[in-house]
Amino acid sequence: MASITINGKTIKVKNGTTILSAATSIGIRIPTLCFIEEINEIGFCRICVVEVEGEQDLVSSCNTEIKNGMVIETDSKKVIESRTNTLQLLAGKHRFDCWKCPKDGMCEFYDILKEYDILFEEFGPGIGRKDELIIGTGISMDQTKCILCKKCVAVCSEVVTANVLKFRDDDGMNPFVSPTIGLNFDETGCIFCGQCVKVCPTGTLFETDHIGRVNAMIRDPKKLVVVQIAPSVKTAIGEEFGYEIGTPIKEVEGKMFKALKLLGFDQITDVGWGADLTVLEEGTELINRLQNGGKLPLFTSCCPAWVRYAELYEPEYLENLSTTKSPHIAQGSLIKHYYAPKYLNKKPEEVYVVSIMPCTAKKYEIDCPGHEVDDIRDVDAVITVRELAKMIKRKGLDFKNLEDYVPESPLAKFTGAGVIFGAAGGVTEGALRTVSELLDNKPLEKLNYKFTRGSDLRDSKGVIKETTIKIGGNKLNIAVVHGGAAIKEMFKRLKTGKKKYHFIEFMECPGGCVNGGGMPLVRDLPMHEVIKKRTEALHRYDSEDLPLRKSHENPSVLKAYEEFLVKPNSEEAHKYCHTHFTQKEYRNE
Repeated sequence: MASITINGKTIKVKNGTTILSAATSIGIRIPTLCFIEEINEIGFCRICVVEVEGEQDLVSSCNTEIKNGMVIETDSKKVIESRTNTLQLLAGKHRFDCWKCPKDGMCEFYDILKEYDILFEEFGPGIGRKDELIIGTGISMDQTKCILCKKCVAVCSEVVTANVLKFRDDDGMNPFVSPTIGLNFDETGCIFCGQCVKVCPTGTLFETDHIGRVNAMIRDPKKLVVVQIAPSVKTAIGEEFGYEIGTPIKEVEGKMFKALKLLGFDQITDVGWGADLTVLEEGTELINRLQNGGKLPLFTSCCPAWVRYAELYEPEYLENLSTTKSPHIAQGSLIKHYYAPKYLNKKPEEVYVVSIMPCTAKKYEIDCPGHEVDDIRDVDAVITVRELAKMIKRKGLDFKNLEDYVPESPLAKFTGAGVIFGAAGGVTEGALRTVSELLDNKPLEKLNYKFTRGSDLRDSKGVIKETTIKIGGNKLNIAVVHGGAAIKEMFKRLKTGKKKYHFIEFMECPGGCVNGGGMPLVRDLPMHEVIKKRTEALHRYDSEDLPLRKSHENPSVLKAYEEFLVKPNSEEAHKYCHTHFTQKEYRNE
């Protein structure tokens, strides 16, 4: 232990603790712009500098360890002057068109400029370090807003492991951050997970906007606009309107549905239904592979960022991927080709499907080959949780005081198994509830699988969890993998061939969809705590609020098979609910 003094207060802290961590532990806030614990502790932005007695220069608090006897001032005149000068320099290279910034009131840079009374007119509006807009189908980049914090670079390298974003300082006077120079995101190895968007302290990185196209279709009298909402969206939409993280889903779900109705959507459905459908298709696919010598292990295909990762970096394993479309894609297909013609008297081409998703990669996914039937796209637009919140706010809706609304569509009926798809391990647990009963021919006594729950996520880089389960006389080795670094490690294990796996769930974002790139931004709580609270909300909804918890007991899904799909993995099911994967090319340094 070491004894130090911070702002006149003497405390004892463990050796190896940083000044920033020590100050935070006693409620002293030191501002940062580039810091991400254990991921980006580089002291590059120079905003977190403090004064240490006996040191001639200010030191960065985020990566300077305490020493016994240290006397530290976090807001001395020298410190404030340094931060002010640094902020002025950063602001001089930043374009301030805040009224149209995608950050929409959650800009860390703007807030810290206000805190330190930086006067914009002293240096003009700024044109940015580079006047370039780099567009991608999932995420985009406005380089006029970059402040060189390097957060996105660190996350892309350490968490996602795609290494797409690079800090470029060949010209020492004009450094910048970008993917491969001259290429857009689709041409690089970007997987569109959006984790870089979530850590960006400005509006430099953002989800590619779909609000405009959705509003245009809502206004089009010739189109029937159907919206579908992913389960994890319900864990977070309330955060945008003042609800606590982890608020029970039942407290916000009805208000969200009412907001969607008031926004002008003609029909409201729920992707929990599509998740139940996916369990039956993917579960049957697993059973077929186990019984008929198919390619194992079976990899899940619900996460488009993970699928793109496989297509880019591990194409030799594409045969392992389940051919089942992700839940919202399969549901979009059935909305257009089954539900609308049979129940709404609409042709597929007259229907416009919008998915509300926690994920920026879903924007990319809807344009992928194999996600159309008879040349009609399964899903037409994807709105993130942040975009949905913008739409609600721009409409002037008082979310908290909206009356609850219950959608009438049969495609809004779902089980607990479909709900937990939103958390890491949920796809596996939902599938096992069905596969176990189908193979063992008896009801499950316990529906919760302990190994799929509890993320064990502390550093936000990812987790691998494994177990062996006996089902239908077979011992199945199963793994749940979430986070890019964990995915990379799992492929190392697979290539050694030391262990035979039968089923592996992959999720690119640490914690799964509850931590997707399109979810609300959170500043004041460690991400592993956010993931835990949102995950608990999903599990509570599954175990306490829903009468049915097994996908194969969803009467609405069973009716779709009876009326349209015949049975899981049938020829009809393959036409509407399955896809294919191909190796993707990319250029990168």
